[in-house]
Amino acid sequence: MPLLLRAALSATLCLVCLLAGLALAAAPAAAQLHAHSDEQGRPVLRSLESLRDLDYQSWQLVAYREGPPGGALKLRIVGYPGKVRLDHPTALAVRSGRRHWQLADLTLANPQLAADGRSAAAEFDLSPLIAELSQNRPLRLFLPGVFTELPVPPFVVAEWRSLVNG
Repeated sequence: MPLLLRAALSATLCLVCLLAGLALAAAPAAAQLHAHSDEQGRPVLRSLESLRDLDYQSWQLVAYREGPPGGALKLRIVGYPGKVRLDHPTALAVRSGRRHWQLADLTLANPQLAADGRSAAAEFDLSPLIAELSQNRPLRLFLPGVFTELPVPPFVVAEWRSLVNG
């Protein structure tokens, strides 16, 4: 009898653990948006994520919107100094399934990035991409001479999409 009771308790414990794991896996990812003010006092809302390309190099992706909801979205890609050496303008290629986008290079339009000789960041116009996305689809980024493929998971795309009205 104690052996049967022990087996029933073990089975119940396994079932509880399995259900708890499924509940956690099914929980939606919360957006990691940060609000602050820039040097001029304008509100800035941003999403900051660290991702690795297929060569296992780390990159910081900062998607942000300055000003009120509905403003232009920008994507800044930051690597180690010297990693983002580009002939500007160089478009950022984005793919999702059969869909393709070319995001305009805005790096030289940003005085801070244009004057920074470390070659650690580039900035792109994210608005056209976000305007065309109706789902949080995984994306693949391609930046010639910098990285060949940088996967962006759906939860990051959800954060970027939430910047529009957030």
